[in-house]
Amino acid sequence: MKAKILTLALVAAGAMTAPVAAQVEGNVAITSNYVFRGISQTGDAAAISGGFDVATESGLYVGVWGSSVDFSDDTTMELDVYAGYGWEAYGWGFDTGVIYYAYPDSPDGQNFVEVYGGVSRQFGPIAWDAGVAFSPEFYGEIGEGLYLNTGAAVEFGPVTVDARVGSSSFDDLPAADYEDYQIGVSGTVLENVGWDLRYYKATNGGDDGFFVTFSQSFGG
Repeated sequence: MKAKILTLALVAAGAMTAPVAAQVEGNVAITSNYVFRGISQTGDAAAISGGFDVATESGLYVGVWGSSVDFSDDTTMELDVYAGYGWEAYGWGFDTGVIYYAYPDSPDGQNFVEVYGGVSRQFGPIAWDAGVAFSPEFYGEIGEGLYLNTGAAVEFGPVTVDARVGSSSFDDLPAADYEDYQIGVSGTVLENVGWDLRYYKATNGGDDGFFVTFSQSFGG
């Protein structure tokens, strides 16, 4: 596992120094509730987030993204750093990479690494995708965590409707396994401001409800 993560990191570093065309894009967003895999990261409160991505024509990319959080302790920030590679073949899209989730002011050492992969395809008007993510030490203490997810989206004029389902499982804590569901509608206003209204539900007796997000990208 460590060797695979190191290889991906070295490839990404090479992409940043090689003389190839790169595209830089930033993003900012505000949401009424930051929900990660069906679980609120802000105690059902609002969050602000933003990040930058650098992508090359070869499909290599690196990025950083941060958000405010509230874990009912001294943790106030999440900072993610990631690198990956995306490509297409025979009408299918593929993506693989590694992401490091950091919580700089966490008193409990909750930082962790995930390796992820995904596949996508357009079936007529339906955009479908599926993915898998694995962490050897989820949230720094839970042990091995595996997340499987799939979803589909359809455009209806100026809006897009999508639905997703995910499954979280933990080798060392099987009683914590659960599924999460989302259904949402999204679009744009003022030409370049995105909006997203979403309902989410988790089967572990935890969070459910609606939240709305407004976002804007720049650069590219």
